[in-house]
Amino acid sequence: MQNILTQKNTSPSVVIPHYVCGALFFVILCFLVLFSSDAFIGHYFHPKLLAITHIAALGWGTMMILGALYQLLPVILEAPLFSETLAKVTFFTFTLGVICLAWAFWNFYVGIHIQVAAILLLLSFSFLLVNIVLTVQKAPKWSTEADFIVTSSLWLLLTGVLGALMAFNFTYPLLNKSHLLFLKIHAHMGIAGWFILLIMGVGSKLIPMFLLSHNLNTKKLNIAYYLVNIGLIGFSADIFFREEKAFLQVYALLIAAGILFFMSFIYEAYTKRVRKQLDIGLKHSFMAFLFFLLPIIIGIIVSFKPSLNDKFMWQIYLVYGVSIFFGFISNLILGQTFKTLPFIIWLHRYGKVAGEQKTILPKDLYSTTLLTLQYVVYLVALPTLIIGILLSASVVIKVGAVLLLATAILYTINVLKIIMHNFN
Repeated sequence: MQNILTQKNTSPSVVIPHYVCGALFFVILCFLVLFSSDAFIGHYFHPKLLAITHIAALGWGTMMILGALYQLLPVILEAPLFSETLAKVTFFTFTLGVICLAWAFWNFYVGIHIQVAAILLLLSFSFLLVNIVLTVQKAPKWSTEADFIVTSSLWLLLTGVLGALMAFNFTYPLLNKSHLLFLKIHAHMGIAGWFILLIMGVGSKLIPMFLLSHNLNTKKLNIAYYLVNIGLIGFSADIFFREEKAFLQVYALLIAAGILFFMSFIYEAYTKRVRKQLDIGLKHSFMAFLFFLLPIIIGIIVSFKPSLNDKFMWQIYLVYGVSIFFGFISNLILGQTFKTLPFIIWLHRYGKVAGEQKTILPKDLYSTTLLTLQYVVYLVALPTLIIGILLSASVVIKVGAVLLLATAILYTINVLKIIMHNFN
């Protein structure tokens, strides 16, 4: 890991602000869940739920992923990041856009507030795609990981385009169909197109590296790439042109099959690992894949349009979203942060003197006790929150939210402990 991360490093001034800002957004996110428990009992198209969802997807999930991506992109592609300046501009416009969007949704300001937010985010996604594409062009060879990263960035931009159209549609009649139809396309472009494809691309490199796994079947990754993209394109086109009249089950099965091929690759890496003992960071990561089975199952079932009452279906949709953002994406971030950030700070602080004098290890930069406590609390928090939503029990949801907030605070303290070491 040390040798790999020393290749063509991105400056910490680009990477660290994403980790700090993402951790703070995570704390804010959990506060909002706690004080909006009643919003989880009802229809998913609720202003507070929209604010919470976008903070989870953008302020927390995407912010943290971008921080890691800027550091790992040169490693994966074997080429330096095209422009650190453009990355810093992207961070500024993106952060401002997330804040404006969350504020607009929370108060349901559907005029200039949400339109400005949409434009800022669209600019950010455009800047990111340009930076990634130009970085890929500098790589010595095109790789499978590059396919995933470039394609996911394109899906993110398309998600932003549709989101901007929906934002302006509140004021100007740009879209001639139900807003909820476009919301389904928008959500799944972001989830499957951006998050899942990017996690597949980066995870296929990182997880075998952390496990010291070799001789893996990379054909599974190629199959996963095509299945997810074909399924997502078909799903989006079917809803847009046919309004869910046919084939949704086929697209759901294609996407699910693609994800399962990727999970099979990860399982193979696990079984062939040289490093038998898993630390807390890797336990978090593998727990994420177990939790990810829940939205896969829900997605397939829902695509067959079961005969359930509307209220229960709304709760199922909420569990679907929670299991993706908290069960899968958050679990990965909570674990992988402590596999990547300590090395970033360690290299910045000790990289030049390593080998010449005795230094601490990257794992010494964070508290293992806090990380273990974070892991245990989170494993209780997530099922509690999901049960509360299924039962429409506000008190149970609050208990789950309190535990989520405790997780966020423990995580943030540990992240700041790592980062502040650089200034000791």
